[in-house]
Amino acid sequence: MTKEIGRARARRQANDELVTSKLPRRPSREAAEAAVRTLIEYAGDDPTRPGLRGTPDRVVRSYDEFFRGYNTDPIELLQRTFDEINGYDEMVVLKDIRFESHCEHHIAPIIGKAHIAYLPDHRVIGISKLARLVEVYAKRLQIQEKMTAQIANTLSEVLQPKGVAVVIEAAHQCMTTRGVHKPGVSMVTSTMLGAFLNDPTTRREFLAMIGTPGRSGLDNV
Repeated sequence: MTKEIGRARARRQANDELVTSKLPRRPSREAAEAAVRTLIEYAGDDPTRPGLRGTPDRVVRSYDEFFRGYNTDPIELLQRTFDEINGYDEMVVLKDIRFESHCEHHIAPIIGKAHIAYLPDHRVIGISKLARLVEVYAKRLQIQEKMTAQIANTLSEVLQPKGVAVVIEAAHQCMTTRGVHKPGVSMVTSTMLGAFLNDPTTRREFLAMIGTPGRSGLDNV
């Protein structure tokens, strides 16, 4: 288990260092608004007409909301844990955590829900922090596979539990509103660590708790 935690920590650190090393200097708000005006012109419209004059400001403000996950360190978010658990060592599951993200290939919405479980070793974390962890990674440019692994590896690193499981099911608007135009399709990804990877009974119990991903569909997508 210790080796697995070490590998998870190394993967997360390597990914964070890679991302940080490639981040350009953040442009000014004025430059961002100018870029939106350029895109409006590229689309074939006039950014100076009355209906579009306020659009650059609105788009930039929406970006502040869409991508606020870059402003939060997920490790710091999870620092407050609880040791007084009276020997509780059964599964902790939080399911149906709705999220909105954006794909890094087309900046199109990804809308779905995440299911998280862990087997405590000696400490637990407030359930709201699990939802916040999903939010931190969702509010970045993402691919679903990476987001699934990021959530699982971060939770494993901080809590050092006996195991972590994350399943995400989502609809990708880059597939439903462009390209192949296939609505009603959901993508399911999972990351299993520790007992959830090595013990089929534990894994089956978790999957039974969350139900069959994708079977009931995704509401409001």
